[in-house]
Amino acid sequence: MPEGDTVFLAGKTVQRALAGKTLTRGEFRHPALANADLAGRTVLGVRTVGKHLFTRFSGELSLHSHLKMDGSWDVYAEGARWRHPAHHARVILAGPGVQVVGFRVHDLKLLPTAEEGGLVDHLGPDLLDPQWTDEHATRAVAALLAQPDRELGLALLDQRIMAGIGNLYKCEICFLLKVSPWTPVSEVDPAKVVALGRKLLLANAWRHEQCTTGDLGRGRRQWVYERTRQGCFRCGGPVKVAKQGYDVHQRPTWYCPRCQPGPAPS
Repeated sequence: MPEGDTVFLAGKTVQRALAGKTLTRGEFRHPALANADLAGRTVLGVRTVGKHLFTRFSGELSLHSHLKMDGSWDVYAEGARWRHPAHHARVILAGPGVQVVGFRVHDLKLLPTAEEGGLVDHLGPDLLDPQWTDEHATRAVAALLAQPDRELGLALLDQRIMAGIGNLYKCEICFLLKVSPWTPVSEVDPAKVVALGRKLLLANAWRHEQCTTGDLGRGRRQWVYERTRQGCFRCGGPVKVAKQGYDVHQRPTWYCPRCQPGPAPS
């Protein structure tokens, strides 16, 4: 599932392409919205909250979308050939000289702009909130501390604690904290966890490359995530991968046993 910085960048990309433009085409290829038409509405802007994206239109109307595992928003010049098959397109928003296509986007919903909060009020503080304050950090820390026995890796993926962290940053945050992802929350500094999560997402919010090592070279961007073949980027030792979580929330989790002491699956 895309990380919060991926959704943030998608939102900024759509905003640059359409903000201030009146739509000449606003078509949906989605069962719930098949009869909706946004042509004639002006795009006012785009807001992202964690992994949720809201496109706002004139008339106090918003379009909510979630990328889930494989969704994307692509921008094309008018008449340009799409990079993905047309049958994967779910939304087509076109203005003068430009078209924005939502491929495989999920949870599409049109709603009054004033009701956006009803879809995201359950989330913790958005790590990429431009209005971030110490109060946001305090809320996230308190939410972490509320379940001290919970595995850190699972807590990091809980969007109700803080919004925006996905599996990549989960693995990399645990590595940078030098603890196993199965370490209880009570054994780490929660303020450091929150600060590190925000730092990593901010560092990558305006680029497509997601880097936690500071080295943007190919194959050198992560410490342990998906490095079972290359080994740990710090020590060179073997990186292991094991499943963490249950049912639909289960995720493959990469870690370096040498650099990350603590509990781990046998």
